[in-house]
Amino acid sequence: MLASGMWPVMGLVFNALVWGLSWWPLRQLQLAGRHPVWATALFFAIGAVLVGSLRPRAWRAVASQPRLWALALAAGATNAAFNWGVSIGDVVRVVLLFYLMPVWAVLLAWWMLGERVTAGSLLRVGLALAGAVLVLQPADGAWPVFDGLADWLGLAGGIGFAFTNVLLRQLATEQAPVRALAMFSGGVVLPLALGLVLMVQGQVPAPPALQAAWLWLALAMGLMSLMSNMALQYAAARLPVRITSVIMLTEVAFAAVTSVWWGGGALNWPVLAGGALILSAAVLAARDGG
Repeated sequence: MLASGMWPVMGLVFNALVWGLSWWPLRQLQLAGRHPVWATALFFAIGAVLVGSLRPRAWRAVASQPRLWALALAAGATNAAFNWGVSIGDVVRVVLLFYLMPVWAVLLAWWMLGERVTAGSLLRVGLALAGAVLVLQPADGAWPVFDGLADWLGLAGGIGFAFTNVLLRQLATEQAPVRALAMFSGGVVLPLALGLVLMVQGQVPAPPALQAAWLWLALAMGLMSLMSNMALQYAAARLPVRITSVIMLTEVAFAAVTSVWWGGGALNWPVLAGGALILSAAVLAARDGG
């Protein structure tokens, strides 16, 4: 039997495992012609329906509070960008660029929460940006450059994640089911809206007809996303933020190992060094509480 204090830790590791491995089912759906924006909307629709059914009063709370709308948009942007990025790009690069989040968190906390920019926060920003330079540097040693849409999506997902974290801090007194419903709803509405706009422009295929061959994979991913969110909510209520934030970084390890092993990414010394700097910045942010 696990000690009671280990269950929150295991919950966080489970959450990190789900998102660290999420690139594989997303890529399988992408290869089968199911674009990630439609897949993301389906994943989060499952969570929105279940949470909304169990806590029907949460719908009214979400509809009546603009800050929850902002949380919904931030969460939707985070997941749409991250899922799309890992579906089409080098998983390691996308995940590392996503975890530039401490850079954006410093700026957003100063702007939205009035937090003072300290020497420690500037150090974290410097470490993360130096890591990004190494990750983005081409093999021929030229100037760092974003290598296509996937890199930009990883960066955008990290900005959305920073917004999500800051908004969750602003909404700390709100009930967990209300916050969860807002996040799940955003994970449906924003990808759908983005998909419709891009479909009209001819950049995204129309939503596919439901077929058992891929629907079971999508439904399984949706249920795993819901379970991982529940595990995160359970753990976050029982562990200090600094511990939660560090354990969540195991997602990077899960994504890096499996993507290299299964052919979704590549590692070299600049990427490893850059990743070490980015993760160091994230660990320092967790230790310092933000």
